[in-house]
Amino acid sequence: QTQLVESGGGLVQAGDSLRLSCAASGRTFSTYAAGWFRQAPGKEREFVAAISWKGGSTWYADSVKGRFTISRDNAKNTVYLQMNSLKPEDTAVYSCAAATMWHSPYISSEYDYWGQGTQVTVSS
Repeated sequence: QTQLVESGGGLVQAGDSLRLSCAASGRTFSTYAAGWFRQAPGKEREFVAAISWKGGSTWYADSVKGRFTISRDNAKNTVYLQMNSLKPEDTAVYSCAAATMWHSPYISSEYDYWGQGTQVTVSS
């Protein structure tokens, strides 16, 4: 079965950058579409970014568009989220997810596999 492990989170100051990684095991990651979601305490999990099987298409939440970039290296079975110009409101647990197929990349229930999450904290 596919397993996902996130890494790269941490504590940074506003305006700083972080690069999150999501490493997959099991079936070759290139088989799946992938996405990043985040959840802050007391709030619902929200969509952040997604990328298609071959990386030819990407989707972003309006709140991160222009600041975050999702990419993938299928040879390494890894998906990345480059986060620039971080804001305190970006503070959350970030989770990566993989989908065998989807109709909408924005909906968490479309994803079949999830990582454990990595904490991102942005100080003001």
